[in-house]
Amino acid sequence: MIAEAGATVRRLHDAPLPPWSSRKLDGLAEQLDVECAWLVANDVLPADLVTRNREIAEAALRPYEPVFMHGDLQVAHVFMNGDEVTGVLDWSEAGRGDAHFDLACLTLGFEEHLADVVAGYGTGVDRDVVVAWWSLRSLLAVRWLAEHGFDPAAPGCEVDVLRARM
Repeated sequence: MIAEAGATVRRLHDAPLPPWSSRKLDGLAEQLDVECAWLVANDVLPADLVTRNREIAEAALRPYEPVFMHGDLQVAHVFMNGDEVTGVLDWSEAGRGDAHFDLACLTLGFEEHLADVVAGYGTGVDRDVVVAWWSLRSLLAVRWLAEHGFDPAAPGCEVDVLRARM
């Protein structure tokens, strides 16, 4: 079942490139600097946790061959009926981007499913880059989640993703 989601993502990434880039990947290095400084300065997360995940996140900030990416391919946006993907919602962030970003979004908080997603996706996946995106996305999300009434420290959420890298 999960491998089929990976295969669906591969079909998306193999589609012709749109003429626009996804805004999702603009200015990430600067955003990461700001968020990491804020997390430490405000005692939201321990400095060693932020520093370690910041180091891991660097691997996501690399040159890549653009693909047509969804841009917000979280589990809630993928509908399945048994082993068949029947729909994908919320294309508002779609555009040219990094394939590993979509794979990381799909598996964020579900590390145990990464191997199955990659098996369905096929070749060309660098698992270290997927992990880097987990760290990057989680570091960027903690403040926003907290400020909007969500608990990034809830089991399986962003803080757990960051702690798993220690």
